[in-house]
Order: sequence, then structure tokens, then C-alpha cells
Amino acid sequence: MAHLFRDLSLGHSKRESTPPPLQTKPRMPPSKLTSTDLQYPLGQLASQLTDSDLRLTAYDVFLAVCRTSSSKPLSSSASASASASNSDSLGYNSPSQNNSHSPNSPALQRSLTSAAASKMKKALGLKSPGSKKSPGSGPGSGEGKSKRPTTVGELMRIQMRIPETVDSRVRRALLRIGGGLVNNAASDTRWGGGLHEDFTIFILDFTDQQEYDAWQKRNLKVLEAGLLLHPRVSLDKSNNASQRLRQIIHAALDRPIETGKNNESMQVLRSAVMSLASRSDGSFSDSCHWADGIPLNLRLYEMLLETCFDINDETSIVEEVDELMEHIKKTWVVLGINQMLHNLCFTWVLFHRFVATGQVEMDLLYAADGQLAEVAKDAKATKDPDYSKILSSTLTSVLGWAEKRLLSYHDTFDSGNIYTMQGIVSLGVSAAKILVEDVSTEYRRKRKGERMEKADSSRRASKNQPNPLPVLAILAKDVGELAVHETKVFSPILKGWHPLAAGVAMATLHSCYANEIKQFISGIMELTPDAVQVLRAADKLEKDLVQIAVEDAVDSEDGGKAIIREMPPYEAETAIANLVKGWIKTRLDRLKEWVGRNLQQEVWNPQANQEGYAPSAVEILRIIDETLDAFFQLPIPTHPALLPDLMAGLDKCLQYYVMKAKSGCGTRSTYIPTMPALTRCEIGSKFQGVWKKKEKSQNSQKRNSQVATMNGDNSFGMPQLCVRINTFHCIRSEMDVLEKRIITHLRNCESAHVEDFSNGLSKKFELTPSACVEGVQLLSEAVAYKIVFHDLSHVLWDGLYVGEPSSSRIDPLLQELERNLLIISETVHERVRTRIITDIMKASCDGFLLVLLAGGPSRAFSRQDSQIIEDDFKALKDLFWANGDGLPADLIDKISSTVRGVLPLFRTDSESLIERFRRVTLETYGSSARSRLPLPPTSGQWNPTEPNTLLRVLCYRNDETASKFLKKTYNLPKKI
Repeated sequence: MAHLFRDLSLGHSKRESTPPPLQTKPRMPPSKLTSTDLQYPLGQLASQLTDSDLRLTAYDVFLAVCRTSSSKPLSSSASASASASNSDSLGYNSPSQNNSHSPNSPALQRSLTSAAASKMKKALGLKSPGSKKSPGSGPGSGEGKSKRPTTVGELMRIQMRIPETVDSRVRRALLRIGGGLVNNAASDTRWGGGLHEDFTIFILDFTDQQEYDAWQKRNLKVLEAGLLLHPRVSLDKSNNASQRLRQIIHAALDRPIETGKNNESMQVLRSAVMSLASRSDGSFSDSCHWADGIPLNLRLYEMLLETCFDINDETSIVEEVDELMEHIKKTWVVLGINQMLHNLCFTWVLFHRFVATGQVEMDLLYAADGQLAEVAKDAKATKDPDYSKILSSTLTSVLGWAEKRLLSYHDTFDSGNIYTMQGIVSLGVSAAKILVEDVSTEYRRKRKGERMEKADSSRRASKNQPNPLPVLAILAKDVGELAVHETKVFSPILKGWHPLAAGVAMATLHSCYANEIKQFISGIMELTPDAVQVLRAADKLEKDLVQIAVEDAVDSEDGGKAIIREMPPYEAETAIANLVKGWIKTRLDRLKEWVGRNLQQEVWNPQANQEGYAPSAVEILRIIDETLDAFFQLPIPTHPALLPDLMAGLDKCLQYYVMKAKSGCGTRSTYIPTMPALTRCEIGSKFQGVWKKKEKSQNSQKRNSQVATMNGDNSFGMPQLCVRINTFHCIRSEMDVLEKRIITHLRNCESAHVEDFSNGLSKKFELTPSACVEGVQLLSEAVAYKIVFHDLSHVLWDGLYVGEPSSSRIDPLLQELERNLLIISETVHERVRTRIITDIMKASCDGFLLVLLAGGPSRAFSRQDSQIIEDDFKALKDLFWANGDGLPADLIDKISSTVRGVLPLFRTDSESLIERFRRVTLETYGSSARSRLPLPPTSGQWNPTEPNTLLRVLCYRNDETASKFLKKTYNLPKKI
């Protein structure tokens, strides 16, 4: 019980620091009571004395001390019955009728009365039954008619089950021995030596030699136990008397000692016994110490105390216990007993009797508990090591027994015996207060709790079910039921010893289950239905236990905070979250690996399906849909809380798919050729055609080097790029479908709340939609500029206006553009088709201006060519307008605004262009440009008011004025 009321943080208990209990086999009292689970604390005898030997010896001591308590000798019991009717004192007469020895011993011959209630029983709280069978009717009272004992001596004989023949023999021997010892001051304490002074005294009363030999052996073994094995005063190894006595006793056990006063062995025996018994320890200098060593004296004294219980009713103390105890205490002087040892022994006897008789007589338990109050006073008043050793051993036995029941009190107590629990707890607390300084600081919450053995039967039963529950889930359910039972049945009782009994019990159950669940959590490697079931059961159990503890402590000073601190969270929800996060990570890692692998194998075939997007996109959307379904099917209570993690991961995977799909497809700048260096036209040269052909070849080489990476890979062809665009559009469209489906899943979740729907950010894909939009924009431009500058370079860059503009007009380019636009219309989804066509028109306008302003030396334009150029550009616009079926007119106007702004420059005369160029340059560069006009950089932003645009129109003007200006101002060459 000490550790039952001990805080775990206190380390080793005081109970553990006390001397270990004396090891002994449980002794069977005279009534053969059993208490197999009770450790015997009073010590084990090293001799081979039986319970019968000890009982007879205790009776000898009792008769002797009662004899010596009076100045008159005892009479035999043989004459007692003969004179019973003639004597009010019911005394015993001498068998020889010798009046010189006939006076009775008033101590033993005192008449018994039960007229008044026993003071001792009243003090112990023991009830007196209405009627009892006479102790005289029990076994050992002799044959014939039952009679009620009328004297203390007769009551003791009956209670100890001593036959009348044995009683008479002992009394006669005491009369013979005491004949010469009357009025001897030492007779009361030297009885042991006198009894064994001459065995001849006793042999006269034996008719059977074997019976005498057995009697002699018993007494020799008693002398061995009292003087050699368990002496009050320790023996020196060199003590000659002890060696002689040991030799005689061992020899006599094999061959009885011959009787006779002159027998040498008898004389040596007498001398050795008196020598050893007369040794003093300083406390009783005139005493003979033959039966006052521990544990012999405690065993003998226990035999005497057991006589207080009625032999016919083993749970009741006799009514005459006051007179009986008065005589038993007279043996203290022989047995070396004091009040402290008496209190301790009597406590043990009361407690042992309660246990051995089936734990039904609560008065015995309460009496033992009350007696412990006296023991507690004694324990504080003495530091005697022998007493402390016996005290520790006794209390340890009591505590061990109480602990065994209280540690599993749900199994020990039920509605039929719940009334015993209060008494056992009280006894345990009383004993614990003696072993530890202050039980209030030790108690805390360390009733070690239930061992949860109920889960074993539940687990075995569960295995036979079609869908067996995990063991720890069963255990959590059983512990929860245990907690409810504890609160209703046991906590009201235990609250008398602890103000937070229910809270302590909940903390104990919480701690016990924590040992199991934490070990389980540490071993979980992946999310499984069983794992989730166990964790959810643990979470529910914890919340229930904490709720009970809080309600129990609502009136305490701290509101139950101390108890709650002793219930560290199981972190079941955290464990579930971590497992789900691990599950999410595994799914996402697999998905990302799948994306990388499948994109490498994807051919972006326009004929793969009717929708015109990549099969890999269909598959990744299917996987994402299945992942979401699997997530919401997980038996967890935290779907809304963990959904953002899954959404963010899926979003990144889709973004990764889009980024990988658009990588390597090129951009607008990839396909626009590098502008050639500025030159001036060579007017009237006969080699003009040759230089044009050479320049055409050089420009073609430069352009081909820029797009060489595209030519050898069919996955980057125009149809394949269109499939990628369709794919991005498809993914973007499916985002809305997935988000709506997620909302539906959330509405069906048991743990969803209103706020889970109000916060829309956690249910949306944030990265993928913008990535898809950017991907469509990038690939739309890439497709447009690839068509115009790469696929149609032979009719645009290499053909349009090369040589004479009138003979190399825009018609071939328009035909090719129309063919590609038809392909796009059949391949690209209608929702993105307009965007691609718009980008193609933008690319066409850029290409048209690039031919006019950066077409290289192979191109030259006169003022008369301006009409051709304007007509061709109108034809280009008409292609995209398509008689109203193409792009909107306002969009066409917006796209063509730059070209329309530049074309008037081609019909303007050279002098005006030069003058405008000078003015714009001066405005741009200020006074620093007056001495020498700087060469304006190429911005690529064509504009009729921009210096570089005006300069380029002059560079491609086929007249003398423009050529001389460029020569004089910038010294531009006529060829590259």
C-alpha cells in the first residue's frame, strides 16, 4: 500500500528502505484457517517445532506464570471437578488431599462472568452476539456432556484444545516443582530452568514410554530454540555451555536421556541450561532467558492471543476476553513481551483472523485498523531495531495483502462486497501512514490502476467475429467503461481519503493506457484502417477521461489543473494527422514520379482522342480524382484540417505537369530572326541581283541555326503544340469540376463545420490554373511565331519582296497561312482557337514589318512600291477577317495599328523623311546631336515618330537622296 499512495516522482519509497520482512511459511492456527496470499511477518523458527509443540509450550508458560502470580500453589484439575459443587471459587484440590498444599490459585480459579459487556470488545468496536455455543462444547474438551467453562484456566485449556490428561500432568508437575519454590522471589522467572531440572518428575505421569520420549524431545527442541537458535542474548561461538547443550540435545533427539538425579547427561543438561538462561542483557538481570528471543517469543505469544477467538465461532472474540487477556499478559515476563509488541502482535492476530475467515466479519478489520492507531504511537516513540524490524515486516504483509486487492479493486469488489472496500482502504492508509511520513503527499494518483485484463477476454472474443476489432481499440472501450464504473461505484468511497478520487482514477487509467498507445504510435509506419481505429478510440477515451477529471475537480482550488498536468496528451490526433500526411506524401511522390515518366513518353498525338488533348492529362486527372476519393474515405475525423495539405500537393503536381509539358516548346523570341546590319541601297548596280541571292542564303543560315533544336523533334511540331494547348485548357477546366467535387465530399464528412465551407481558399487549386493560363499564352505565341517565322519562312523571309516587289508579293504567304489556319481550326479547342489565330495575325504583322524594315540588302522599295505594300497588307487583314467569319474587325484594327502607322512612310519622299528623321533625332538626343547625328539603336518598337523606324525606311529606299544621306551621315555600306 505504501507505493499505492506514493507519487512516482518520489523515487524509492520509504517502505523499500525498511528492513525486509522475516521469511516464513504461513502458520496454520489451531482452527486450520488458511490465508495463502498473506505473508507471515513474525519470523520463521530455525528449529523443527510444530504448531502443536508451540501450542503445548505456550500453555505450559501460561499455567506457570499464572501459578507464580499468586503466593499459593496450583491444585490439579482432577480434583477440580470433584469439588466444583462445593466451592464457590471452583478451586482445585491436591490429589493427595494434603491440606498443606491445597490452597487454590485465585488467578486461574477466578469465576468467569459475562454479565457486563466486555470493556475490551467495546474498545475494539466488536459486537457481542445474542447467544453463543459454549466454548466447552468444542473439540479437546473431552468426552461426555458439554459444559460451560467456569474458570479462566478451564477456558484457556478449552480454547487451546489441550486434553485434560495433558493439563493434569502439567499441573501436577508444577505442584511438585513449586513445592520448594513457594515464596521464592525468582520462582516466577526461573520456571523454565526448574521445569527441566529433573525429567524424573514428569515420568511418573506417563504410562507410555513413547509418549514420554516425545514429550522429552519437545522440551529439548524448545530449549534448543530458546537458548541456542533464538536466544535473547546473543551467543559467543566459544561459549562452552552452548556447545555442551547442543551436543546433549542432538544426542537426545536420537536416543532419549535416561532419567535420574545422578545421571551425568541430566546434570550436564541442567548446568548448561542454567548457565545459558542466566545470561543478562542488562534489562532483566534476575530473569532466566529461555523463551524471550525473537521470533520464538512472538510465536508463543501469538498462540496465546489466538485463544481470544471462540473455537465455535471463529470470527467472534469470547465474551470473557477481558479476564483472558489479563492472564495472557502475565506471560510477558517470561516471553519478553512489552506493550508495544503486544499491540503489534494483537493487530496481526485480528487482521489475520479477518483474512483467514473469508473477510466477512468487518468488525475484525475495523478492530485491526483501530489497533494500528496504537501501533502508530508506539512506532513514533521507539527506535528499537528489533521492534522496527518486526513492525516493518508486519505492515509490509498487511500492505501487500491490501495492495493486491486495491490494485485490482474492480476485480476484487462488486455489489456483494463493496462494503469491505472502505475498511480495506482505511487499513491500508493507516499502515501506509506508519511506513511513510505523510500519506497525503504520497497518495497522489498512484493507485496503480487496473491492469486492464478485461481486454484479454474481449480480444479473444473479437477474434471469432467476422470483422475483429484491433486489441487496443477494444482496450480503449473497456477502459472507458471501467472509468464510468469507477466514477459511479468506487470514487464516492475513495473520496473519503482523497478529495479528487475520481480525477486520480482517471489520471491513473490515462497513464496505464498511455503506456500502450504511445508504444503503438511509435511503431506505426503507415496509415491502415486498424491504426486509425485505434487512434480514434484512444482520442475518444482521452477526452472522456479528461472530462470526468475536470468535472471531479471543479470545486478544487486550481480547478483540476494539477490533475490535468498529470495526463499528458496521447497526441492521437497528431498521430493521425502525421499518418495522413505520410499517406499524402506517398501518393504525391508517386504522382510526381508518374508525371515525369509519362511526359517523357508522351508524343502529343492529335489523333489520340477526339478531344484533342494528351492521354497523360486524362490519366493524371483520373489519379487526382481517385486520390481525393481515397482521402475522403479515410476513417479519420480531420478531413477539413488536412485537406489543404492534400490540395497543395496535388496543385504542385499539376503545376509540375504543366511546366514540364511547356518546357522546350520555345517562345516568341525563339523564332524571330536576328535583324541584319543596316545597309544602304546600291542604285543601278548590275550586281544587285547577285548580292540579293547571296544575302538570301546568309539570312536563311542564321534563321536555321536559331531553330535547329526544333527541326529534329516531332513532339514540337505545330499539331503537337496545339495538343499541348488543348491539354492545358482541359486541365484548367477540370479544376472547377474538382473543386465542386471537393465541396460535395466535405458536406458528407462527419467532422465538417460551417467555417470549412466559408473558407474557400483551402478548397481551391491556386498554382495550376495560373500555370495553365500562362502555358496557353506562351504556347499560343510560340505556335504563331513558329508558323510565321519558321514554317512559312520560305514564303515570308525568303520570298516576300525579294528583288522586285511587284514580282514577289504576299499571295504565297497568304495561301500557306490559310492552310495552317484550317489545321488549327480542326485541332485546337474552340475556347482557345481565337487566341491562337489572334497571335498568328500578330506574328504575321510583325513578320510583315520585319520584311519591310529589316529585310536585308536583298530588298529595296521605291515610292511607287508603297501601293503594292498597302494592297498586300489589306489582303493579309482580309485573310483573318474572312468575310466576317474570322477575327472581329475591331481586333484586326487593333493588331494592325502599328503596321498602318508605318506604311505611310513608304509613300513619303526621301527629303521629307530625312528632315523628319533629323527633327526627331534632335528632339530625342538634344543639342548634342547638332554636330553629328547619332545612330539610333534598334528598339523593335516600330513607330512613324521613332528615329530607328525612320532610319530603316531610308535604308530600304531605292533612290539617290536616301543613299547619299546614309553614306554621308553614317557611312553605311551597300552590302553586308
